[in-house]
Amino acid sequence: QVQVVESGGGSVQAGASLRVSCAAISERTASSYALGWFRQAPGKERESVAAISTNGDSTYYADSVKGRFTISRGNAKNTVYLQMNSLKPEDTAVYYCAAALSGLGPFSSSSRYDYWGQGTQVAVSS
Repeated sequence: QVQVVESGGGSVQAGASLRVSCAAISERTASSYALGWFRQAPGKERESVAAISTNGDSTYYADSVKGRFTISRGNAKNTVYLQMNSLKPEDTAVYYCAAALSGLGPFSSSSRYDYWGQGTQVAVSS
């Protein structure tokens, strides 16, 4: 079983920065996961934000966050950070971290991911 835990959400004003973190914790210590961030705003469908491959050499960003958000893997295995700069009110959402064991499917597809966290709230006021 894999437990995905997010942290670091909060409330900020537009233009500010925030970093959210995620750890995919597994008894299978040898397993490596591709990690992705999704978000869901009230009344909207969940959308992909960013993702990173198991070794960090490949990343994906949604057009809406390119140039503002940066995804990176942490030194600890199966940890990931999402640095969010120049935040906008439309970035307000619950941010979910997800872990994918297989390499099948695009980073942006939620079906690629096997394990999901409970989400962390990010609120950006104007």
